Amino acid sequence: MEEQNNKYQEQTLFSISWPLFIELVLHLGMGIVATLMLSHYSDQAVAGVGIANQLLNIFILVFNVTSIGATVLISQNLGAGKLQRARQLSYSVFGLNFWFGITIAIFVFFLGEPLLRLYDVQGAVFDYGLTFVRICALSLFFESLSLALSAILRSHGYTKESMMVTVYMNLISIVGNIISTTGIFGLPITGVTGVSWAIFAARAYAVCALLYLLYSRLSLKIVFKDIFNARKKDIRGLLEIGIPSAGENLSYQLSQVVITSFVVGMGTASLAGRVYILNISMLCFLFTVAIAQGTQILVARYIGGKQYDRALKRGIRTLKIAMLASTLTSLVIAIGGDTILDLFTKDPEIIMVGLPVLWAIVFVEPGRAMNIVLMNSLKSAGDVRFPVIIGIISMWGVAVSLSYLLGVHYGLGLLGIWLAQGADEWLRGCFALKRWLTKPWERFSKTALEQ
Repeated sequence: MEEQNNKYQEQTLFSISWPLFIELVLHLGMGIVATLMLSHYSDQAVAGVGIANQLLNIFILVFNVTSIGATVLISQNLGAGKLQRARQLSYSVFGLNFWFGITIAIFVFFLGEPLLRLYDVQGAVFDYGLTFVRICALSLFFESLSLALSAILRSHGYTKESMMVTVYMNLISIVGNIISTTGIFGLPITGVTGVSWAIFAARAYAVCALLYLLYSRLSLKIVFKDIFNARKKDIRGLLEIGIPSAGENLSYQLSQVVITSFVVGMGTASLAGRVYILNISMLCFLFTVAIAQGTQILVARYIGGKQYDRALKRGIRTLKIAMLASTLTSLVIAIGGDTILDLFTKDPEIIMVGLPVLWAIVFVEPGRAMNIVLMNSLKSAGDVRFPVIIGIISMWGVAVSLSYLLGVHYGLGLLGIWLAQGADEWLRGCFALKRWLTKPWERFSKTALEQ
């Protein structure tokens, strides 16, 4: 027991985070490849799929409720040496996500059309979006299970295994994208329909692979009866951490729905440009997200082992690294803006709209790094309500309000949208830093381990 406890407490940030980084790069790569291929198929398809993805991401947040809670609680119990408790939590999160996945998949499949109409898109853009929503709705069940299974593996430090699953997921998706958009070997070009089914196949594979890895690495065999055996105490613990944590992300996604509606009014060029730039800007914070997730696991373990000073220093060190990396990456992207945008589209109107925004991300990304690292660390320490409260206030009071003021009222378009987003990220990041330095985990850490 003690040997296992030491192993979990002494893992380094690098050993946990580098596979997470590769996995995130691969996830992003899958999205970028799909966007690139669809861009040669149709800019309207890109816009439709981009909006549909925003809608689907809102529902994926439901699955993240339990996976976030599982990451924190399992890591804390491993840090405290409570290995059997961590094991029981693993069964409970799988059972909970099984029922979440079935419910959400059915809901989105049948109500996808009226939900998509809330974005006020018309014509081909709507048709492409609806096709994507209906097919991908079926795969949400697999996404729910894979998020739960990945959380269990990562909490135990098996981030390399999770990464390899993503490698093969990408291969499945890329092959599907090539077949769907190029007509290779004389096969029919199926466009958005084919891309959607490729995502379905990739997610189904992920569940099978992760179940095998849980058994082979942790001797954790999940069978059908386990979906009925989630303990009420575990469910309460997972939801107490997960709901406020996911609440911040839900608020963000809903605010993005409103902001996207502003962009829709700016025209198809701005809408397509927003999808391209969102994909490009992800390159800036991939490293940040990876080390923030690694830090979240380590901080939870330190808290479980009552190593509070170590938790404090780990958060600050990660913050410095993340802000420097995101600043340098965004500068490189801004300098190479013409070349990068040209990979996605030849439309001069879209390029003209997008170039100034690439310079705006230099302002946005350091603030986003501060926000991501410290908010994740606060959640690991059990301080889960603060991020959602600050998030709701700032996202709606700053991001949405300023997006309308700068982007629509003053006519700055996408540039105004990104400047508003930067103000939101910096404000939340500064509040998170102040909160972290007050050591709030000393008040919150006891609750999770007593459950």
